Amino acid sequence: MAKRLGQIAAVLLTGIVLVGCSDEQASAPGAPPPGAVKIVTVSQEELPITNELPGRIAPTRLAEVRPRVSGIIVERVFEQGSLVKEGDVLYRIDPAPFQVRVDSAEGTLRRAQAAQLQARQTADRQQQLRRSNVGSQQEFDNAIAQLAQADAEVAVAEAGVAEAKLNLQYADVKAPISGRIGRARITEGALVSATGSENLATIQQLDPIYADFTQPAADLIRLRKALQDGQLMTGPNEAEVNLLFDDGSRYPLPGRLLFSEAAVDETTGQVTLRGEFPNPSGDLLPGMYVRVQIQQGIQKAAFAVPQQAVQRDAGGQASVLVVNAEDTVEQRRVSVGRSIGDRWVISEGLKDGDRVVAEGFQKTAPGAKVKPEPWSAEPDATASAGSENAASAETSSETPAAKQ
Repeated sequence: MAKRLGQIAAVLLTGIVLVGCSDEQASAPGAPPPGAVKIVTVSQEELPITNELPGRIAPTRLAEVRPRVSGIIVERVFEQGSLVKEGDVLYRIDPAPFQVRVDSAEGTLRRAQAAQLQARQTADRQQQLRRSNVGSQQEFDNAIAQLAQADAEVAVAEAGVAEAKLNLQYADVKAPISGRIGRARITEGALVSATGSENLATIQQLDPIYADFTQPAADLIRLRKALQDGQLMTGPNEAEVNLLFDDGSRYPLPGRLLFSEAAVDETTGQVTLRGEFPNPSGDLLPGMYVRVQIQQGIQKAAFAVPQQAVQRDAGGQASVLVVNAEDTVEQRRVSVGRSIGDRWVISEGLKDGDRVVAEGFQKTAPGAKVKPEPWSAEPDATASAGSENAASAETSSETPAAKQ
């Protein structure tokens, strides 16, 4: 009987073991599916070479208002800080002394004209007498000389009248250029001199306006050498420049490059360049610090990837994850150049047609199989909608608890 019970126990134990093995095999998971990653297929591009350089705003034209005659200021006509046009009256100098000089010069002219008339009549009579052989040659010559002297005196008197009238006009101090006038440096009642060094006000033309900026001579030489070697080319907008303010915002109106200095500053090693910008709203003011973006060439056969696709190790070495033809992830070391917007320019390490992982790094690793999908810089509308729905559901689920 005991033997019989032992056989039954052995059979039951064997069955339990077999059932446990079957359950373990049934619960073992299968091979995980390849993770989905977003990729960017790189190809050769023509990318602009844009440099950002420091600069200062300068007026297009700058004129100091100075008196051209001496006298007492009796009126200031302009409003400080306003826009004035060329020829507008800004100050008035007491015109009375200049009017007196005009009257005196006109009297001198009339006297000279009377003497001229008398000398001409005398010369005409002597000519008639000479034809009749009544007058002498000497008297005729004297009459001609007196007439010439009278003509000269009339010319001098006319010049005196013109000068006096010109000084009378200069009693109205006018704007030499159009632009925005600054503060008044002289008030009514002040004595000004035509030979003095004081200026009455300053006018600056601000539309268009200049931006003077500097670039290291070594950078400029390197760009020109690359252009000569065929690594760069010039584009249709190589002379276009843009401005950035201190806060990083962009000035909306582009400008154009006017010139670059032919000489290098011996103290700084910089080359000065000048751009011209429209300034209809007066947002750009002289002396303002700006950053100037200038396109100085176009790089041929360049590669660029999204900035988030580039990873760096502890030593600072840059690398990207590349999906090969078998959909296997490879790690590729690259050399990163300048940035263009939200992309890095890759100078070494990539070739045409490489598929670079731009999103989904946490789902994969070098050597893993992946399911590549095209990456777009635009946000995923479906994912955004799902996130909003989840947030709404979470808010609605929390509301009853809050009420309780």
